[in-house]
Amino acid sequence: MTTPDRLHLKPSLRNRLLRHVLLPLALTWLIGSALVVGVASYFMQQAFDRALLDDAYLVASHVRRTADVGVGGLELSLSAQEMSTVLFDQSESLYFAVLRPDGSMLAGHAGLRPATLNGTAAPQFDALDYQNHMLRSVTIHRQQPSDFYVVMAQTTTSRDRLLQRLLVFSIAPQVLLLMGLAAWLQRAIETDLVPLAQLERALGRRDARDLTPVPVSASTRDVQRLGQAINGLLGRIAFSVQAQREFSGNVAHELRTPLAGIRALADYGLRHPDPQVWREQLAGIAKSQARASHLVDQLLALALADESHQSLVQEPVFLDALVGEAVLRFLPRADAVQVDLGARGVDRAVLVMGNAALIEGVLNNLLDNALRYGRDASGESRITVSVVDAPQAVVLSVTDNGPGVSQAQLTQLSRRWVQGSAGEALKEGSGLGLAIVSEYVRLLGARVVMQNESPHGLRVTVTFEKPAL
Repeated sequence: MTTPDRLHLKPSLRNRLLRHVLLPLALTWLIGSALVVGVASYFMQQAFDRALLDDAYLVASHVRRTADVGVGGLELSLSAQEMSTVLFDQSESLYFAVLRPDGSMLAGHAGLRPATLNGTAAPQFDALDYQNHMLRSVTIHRQQPSDFYVVMAQTTTSRDRLLQRLLVFSIAPQVLLLMGLAAWLQRAIETDLVPLAQLERALGRRDARDLTPVPVSASTRDVQRLGQAINGLLGRIAFSVQAQREFSGNVAHELRTPLAGIRALADYGLRHPDPQVWREQLAGIAKSQARASHLVDQLLALALADESHQSLVQEPVFLDALVGEAVLRFLPRADAVQVDLGARGVDRAVLVMGNAALIEGVLNNLLDNALRYGRDASGESRITVSVVDAPQAVVLSVTDNGPGVSQAQLTQLSRRWVQGSAGEALKEGSGLGLAIVSEYVRLLGARVVMQNESPHGLRVTVTFEKPAL
């Protein structure tokens, strides 16, 4: 299934909002209506049952004792006309029966009898099926003037019709109100979602290269925040794209120089038959290749620094050991160019919070930068790596006695592709070493400061946090 097909299967935000609002509302209305109908039916039945019970007591009050033992000593003293008056109802049919304790009928409608004659004094209400009619009945037990039962029953047509009218006149207006509320909600939701639809269309029509802010006409704070977040993201992407363009252009320019030099040296060597010239050109090619390789290594280091902030794990690290290893690693190179390389403060253990690989990268780039640009052309060159264990922090510094840089360039040294201008040796650099140091220090949560030494030279200081005890 393609992505557009899956999109068509997704419900719209408008429909989801309507469903999440109307379904609970309809369910609440349905439950409320059921409760109202149940309560109304209960009290309506109570009223009808009370009238039915009154008729049963009225019939029971006219049962008299008689001397005729053949009828069980009881009789109903109501005449036919009086009985018609008792049983009269405009909409319902009433039935009654007076029963002896053994269940035999004394008076009333034949076959009308409750399910049980339990002899309790409390009235017993029940539903009876009599002559294919469902009746609501009440049975009372009387012991004066003798033991007998009275059963009074009636049809429930008027009761059912009244309940139906109650349902119609109470539920129908609520249904209309619910439909009106649904229409109003749909219109209101559509109106509030118009800015969101406009934002969607604006982003859908926009070219991938257009990173200017999107105009947002928000009617709600949430849509306004969404528009601000999108424009903020576009701004960050535009800044990143611009930085990548500048970075790529500078990389191409910096790599073009050593590659062009290698090609020129090779072409010149091929045009001369003298092996000594070949040797000289091969030495130049090796030097240019080393410069290009160093540049590539620094570019890879910067790329690693840009990616490592997502998964960087910091832990206590022995800074003195890392400094000692770095000095020993660069000592042969320093001896080759007659630079006095030494270290201070590494005779005892010093712990810092950081990452060993990044701290090694900081030391490697600082020492490489100092050996390239920090040599004193007029006297003895010195590079000193110092570790100071202060009460609140640990300070690492790399100091040289080279030509230094101007005050204007000092604040720009941590930017990529920015180089110093003091001395011809500085022109050979790529301008990435101190930028890598600044990026690594930022990832480590440390601080870096670059300052000129007196009378000349450059000091780079990195301040680390101490691990909590």
